[in-house]
Amino acid sequence: MEKVNVYDLDGKKKNLIDVPQLFNFKPRKDLIQIASEIASSKNKQVQGRDKRAGLRNTAEGWGTGHGMARTPRIKGSGFPTSRNAGRVPYAKGGRRAHPIKTEKVIEKKINKKVNRLSIISAISASGDLDWVKNRGHKISKVPEIPLVIDDKIQTVKKTKLMYSILTELGLEDDLTRVKKGKKTRAGKGKRRGRKYKGRKSILIIIKEDFGIIKAARNIPGINVVKFENLSIAHLAPGGLPGRLILWAQSAFNELKQYEELI
Repeated sequence: MEKVNVYDLDGKKKNLIDVPQLFNFKPRKDLIQIASEIASSKNKQVQGRDKRAGLRNTAEGWGTGHGMARTPRIKGSGFPTSRNAGRVPYAKGGRRAHPIKTEKVIEKKINKKVNRLSIISAISASGDLDWVKNRGHKISKVPEIPLVIDDKIQTVKKTKLMYSILTELGLEDDLTRVKKGKKTRAGKGKRRGRKYKGRKSILIIIKEDFGIIKAARNIPGINVVKFENLSIAHLAPGGLPGRLILWAQSAFNELKQYEELI
């Protein structure tokens, strides 16, 4: 069975660990993209218009025989302005004929087996150098992939120490790539609380949190997630597989439970 090194917090080899058969699974990019699209649908906010929009008036048509259109008119007014013609969709300034409704179901569903296979595919792609490089990660100094580190990393509580550990593992180039990749968003989003767009860097997968989440959250591009909360949104953001992952040893051992599903 293939083995991989476990590194300590200084970036030195500590011992060897078996690589799960999961990483021999051929990634299914189509399943990853489907699962990613469905995951993003769960974060969308429902939109709709007021059912009484454009109808809060006493406008009424005059009927026939007046030589004028039967457009609803406010009492005492002879002209169908945008204010009193708002009751009908066909008039200038009128209400919308078929407005978007809050009843529309925008959350999509996925079969359990397809979802599991998409996660397995994304994990497998993260252990392949070609997939990781194609996603844009800088891994020339990374010793090996998959990259596994001692469980002591879960107890790190300082951002400065966290950054130095990642540097010792050869991940500094990728962190620099993300720092330089900050761009201003095009469009209206700039004035809606999302002015900048950032890149994704390392995903750190842990078994338990003893301070690492707070230590790493201020480093651009990094995400820390517990193994039990792992999803396609973490493994393949935007539906693009091959994310650079740093595994805590205990979380790496948990991958055995996925082998039964292949």
